[in-house]
Amino acid sequence: MVSEVSPEGSQWNRVWLRLRRHRLAICALCVLSVIVLLVLLGPIISPHPYDKVRLRERLQEPSVTHWLGTDELGRDALSRLLHGGRVSLFVGVAAALLSSFLGILIGAVAGYYGKLTDTLLMRWTDIMLSIPNIPLLLILSRFLGGSVWGVVAILMMFGWMSLARIVRGSILSLREIEFVDAARVLGARPWRILFLHIVPNTVAPILVYTTLNIGYAILAESSLSYLGLGIQPPVPSWGNMLLNAQQHLGEAPWLAIFPGLMIFLSLLSINFLGDGLRDALDPRHADQSGTG
Repeated sequence: MVSEVSPEGSQWNRVWLRLRRHRLAICALCVLSVIVLLVLLGPIISPHPYDKVRLRERLQEPSVTHWLGTDELGRDALSRLLHGGRVSLFVGVAAALLSSFLGILIGAVAGYYGKLTDTLLMRWTDIMLSIPNIPLLLILSRFLGGSVWGVVAILMMFGWMSLARIVRGSILSLREIEFVDAARVLGARPWRILFLHIVPNTVAPILVYTTLNIGYAILAESSLSYLGLGIQPPVPSWGNMLLNAQQHLGEAPWLAIFPGLMIFLSLLSINFLGDGLRDALDPRHADQSGTG
């Protein structure tokens, strides 16, 4: 008996097959999966509470008791690294998803309705793109930063504009295609046509952009926390762990090495995975650039 496969299913199967041939992307996916698994299983892997202070055990080197040593307050570095990974990865994923949702909404509405709606939304997008992000990011972080959701909100404000322009361009080319005219003739409402028929056909650039934006958000959160404007102690994140470690680089370099390594591996894996997704979703680009 031959099983029937939907066109959508066969399309995503082809995407997966192309992605599997991209060796760097698959290696990156494996590394990223290991990092996510480690931070999720943090309480099981490291039995020490991440916030328990033991001043008599401060700045101990890695040992059997404390696999990655202890910090300046005697807290277990491994526990803080894994818990900080939860915070940093959550901020990155949440900020990327929320900013992508906002970019999709603004770009789709602007591209589909056009005229005055398009003009107003795209001029607002242009204004946001013309604002120097770093100074404003630092100013807002001083007033809104400190909490996880505060940092997510700040990063969301500055992460939607490029995707809005990408989605708008795709919508402009899709809104006059035959299947859209057929949906209009059948009486489908504009919002249904837009978000059930047109937007799903722009999933490729959205998926690639969102993946790469996760890496940007993780780096931005780490930078803000390193400057003391992001996640505030005692809640650990990879960024504020680096901030605390800089005072003890000479006597306890492991406090900076491990969070820095986690940031490096996460960003590198996300970038390679984003490149692989781009090539898998756009075979023409893969043919021009070659797979890893």
